[in-house]
Amino acid sequence: MIKILKYGQVPNSEIFSRVSPTVNVEAIVADIIADVRKNGDAAVLAYNRKFDGCDLTALEVSEEEIQQAFEAVEPKFLEILRSAAENIRAFHSKQVRNSFVISEKDGVITGQKVTPIENVGIYVPGGTAAYPSTVLMDAIPAKIAGCKEICIVTPPSKDGKVNPVILAAAKIAGVDRIFKVGGAQAVAALAYGTKSVPMVDKIVGPGNAFVTAAKRQVYGYVAIDQVAGPSEIAVLTDGSVDPAWIAADLLSQAEHGSGYEKSLCVCTDWAFAESVKAEVLRQAKTLERREIVKRVIDRDGILIVVAHDLKEGMDIVNRFAPEHFEIMTRDALKVMRGVRSAGAVFAGSFSRYHALLRGQIALPLAKFCKSDFAAEFMAEALLTWSMAGKSFDDICGIVYLNFNF
Repeated sequence: MIKILKYGQVPNSEIFSRVSPTVNVEAIVADIIADVRKNGDAAVLAYNRKFDGCDLTALEVSEEEIQQAFEAVEPKFLEILRSAAENIRAFHSKQVRNSFVISEKDGVITGQKVTPIENVGIYVPGGTAAYPSTVLMDAIPAKIAGCKEICIVTPPSKDGKVNPVILAAAKIAGVDRIFKVGGAQAVAALAYGTKSVPMVDKIVGPGNAFVTAAKRQVYGYVAIDQVAGPSEIAVLTDGSVDPAWIAADLLSQAEHGSGYEKSLCVCTDWAFAESVKAEVLRQAKTLERREIVKRVIDRDGILIVVAHDLKEGMDIVNRFAPEHFEIMTRDALKVMRGVRSAGAVFAGSFSRYHALLRGQIALPLAKFCKSDFAAEFMAEALLTWSMAGKSFDDICGIVYLNFNF
């Protein structure tokens, strides 16, 4: 059901809690990782047969398949992909980080060395829907950062093919290699390498509970972007926007597929909250993925909270700290000044989350770089600084190492 709650009149746990999957997949994932690490391609191909229902002889997508994908995708959609790619490149080119050196007195030179991560693996979901946006938003920043090789792993369909829009997006984004493998086995292949799939330095991209568990388990052997939970959104509104728009955006997250997504609407009027609820229920019945949405609704995954005013509403959203945050109010940019905790923020009634593909924001460039502190001491400087360090260490109770020159 969809609850409408008055803030301050219910326990905070009813508003801020997230529902987690009840099935523990850690042991299953550990077995899959061990199998892939030991048996390589043979294990991956076996899991393709078991989980995806396809019998492959090769894991890597060929150039011929990519060309066929371009021919299969509508030219208008290819133009949309190219336009989105240009927007993303323009935005993230501004994030390029450079090394720097600071020359100080007394023979001390300090600085920062920024180095692109060499090999990156991107997980692109493909089980219940196609996500070309994930390809563009992960691969293009990696390319701009200077990553040497960018690989994609994505689940194949039963006929052994990859969704053509994924392949088209990958080509446009400059991806080097694409592999037909999904799930925990894909993460394991990227982390440890197989005969076909190269070992990478970092794995990024969203996925289901099995993919997330696999990333958690290989972390430390390989870098990852994050351990993400189910998708979520919060919408803050003053009632100046059509409730149908808000309902559509709440549902845009609820239909992602896990059944554990969270959609929160915070408004300032009970009657408006009722209107949003009615619109959610009406629109949910019309969706192709209505059974998935129903699971979210049944778990109280869509929630409407009535705040005293916008200031209290912003406090609620900041405490919730959503992955996506839409501000659908008058003077949205002014309201946005109060944001303290959110992933991506969309200010204004026309700045919708599911317009993001045509927008510019993607994974930060810093995710694909390493920053190392660098310093050079001349002999005289080392003596001066080490004596100062001895005084500091004496106060802190740290053992001092004596340098003799």
